[in-house]
Amino acid sequence: MKAGFQRQPLVLASASAARRALMAGVGLAVDLQPADLDEEGLRQANPDLGPADMAVRLAEAKAVAVSRMRPGVLVLGGDQILDEAGAIVSKADDLEAIAARLRGFRGRTHHLHSAAALARDGQIVWRHVDTAALTVRDFSEAWLATYLEAEGSALTGVVGGYRLEGPGAQLFSRIDGDYFTVLGLPLWAVLETLRDQGVIDR
Repeated sequence: MKAGFQRQPLVLASASAARRALMAGVGLAVDLQPADLDEEGLRQANPDLGPADMAVRLAEAKAVAVSRMRPGVLVLGGDQILDEAGAIVSKADDLEAIAARLRGFRGRTHHLHSAAALARDGQIVWRHVDTAALTVRDFSEAWLATYLEAEGSALTGVVGGYRLEGPGAQLFSRIDGDYFTVLGLPLWAVLETLRDQGVIDR
């Protein structure tokens, strides 16, 4: 479906609520079709890839997989990797694990690599990754308890244990990088490429 200045259909190969909201927020009508992808298997099959390169590989795999089922349509895949001192961090299973992770982040800087890829008919036509550096402040245990109670189980769905668009913004003393990159999509680069591809007007 086309909306306003959008000239071609676009499929979003992602189940991410944040990416879906970002696309809708900038006025793009996207058809949602999450990729059926074994992300952990793909990571294990590529042990030599660094965190940023792995984010790109995952975004590409999602875009290609869905584009093979949607002939002729441009498909956007995205992924984000949390990089703690060069190691890839996975989602925590429960609030206790999230609390331990946040304590480990306290007073330190970690990185988020957000990648996007566009594919058509099973072929990558574009890829990009942006990185943000996030410095966590020396928060108190009382603050952490209040935060975990306020956010609850919603935190198990985000790898870092925070949502920058929510109370998680209070975790940080400094962020170097783009807001949308932290949310999971290098939006400015995506929009410019969609203009180049004729999906939206210049």
